[in-house]
Amino acid sequence: MTVTLLGAAEIRTLAAGLDVTPTKKLGQNFVVDANTVRRIVHAAGVTDDDRVVEVGPGLGSLTLAILETGASVTAVEIDRRLAAELPATASAHGVPDGALTVVASDALRVTELPGDPRVLVANLPYNVSVPVLLHFMETFAALERGVVMVQAEVGERLAADPGSKVYGAPSAKAAWYGRWRLAGHVSRQVFWPVPNVDSVLVGFERAEEPRGSEAERLATFQVIDAAFQQRRKMLRQALAGVWGTSAAGATEVLERAGVAPTARGEQLTVADFHRIALAAE
Repeated sequence: MTVTLLGAAEIRTLAAGLDVTPTKKLGQNFVVDANTVRRIVHAAGVTDDDRVVEVGPGLGSLTLAILETGASVTAVEIDRRLAAELPATASAHGVPDGALTVVASDALRVTELPGDPRVLVANLPYNVSVPVLLHFMETFAALERGVVMVQAEVGERLAADPGSKVYGAPSAKAAWYGRWRLAGHVSRQVFWPVPNVDSVLVGFERAEEPRGSEAERLATFQVIDAAFQQRRKMLRQALAGVWGTSAAGATEVLERAGVAPTARGEQLTVADFHRIALAAE
């Protein structure tokens, strides 16, 4: 039996039957265009061998497009009405038994995932996209690659290189885990309701080897946060106090790390931040 996708009219009918109205509080914007969800799945390179995790499946439009490839899906949904309905929707659209697992939970609190998924594919709620991504990268080391749809401004930051005007803390923290890239733009008109912001696809590939230990990650992220909290300041000033030191103490740490004390956060790679954290030990 072939898996079929949801159409715009059926999505609205499902929502009405569940008394679901997309809310700004949960950052919900449902994709109602079949070509778009297939495009997301294609950009992620999903095959029938893949085990995929999807965050915020909603009514299931992207879920069905992933399942259409023959992949298995673990879907994490915070809205219990949507989570309860998703298996029935999948079954009605030809999804075989055992291909879909639904986890009714807040994605920011999930620490275990059935099926040990290796690929992340999601239309992430705009208001929590970066925290969710960083939580999943930190918590699920088995995730090797993925594509997520996020607000354009957020996506551009995630994929930004040092020196870019939009390079910031999310850029550097995301780079800790691997490589990130813009994978395409998405029209506002494929959503219900139509958002007042543009969206992009962002792809990632996890580095083959971890950059450092968990303690090193936490120390590096502390340096990143301090550097971008006062991004107009030179690092010797922005990092003063991070280790209970003065600007002179921060200068010593920076010099040990081989980083110019007069540099600013937006000029540094994640490797630079990592070296600073190690030099402070």
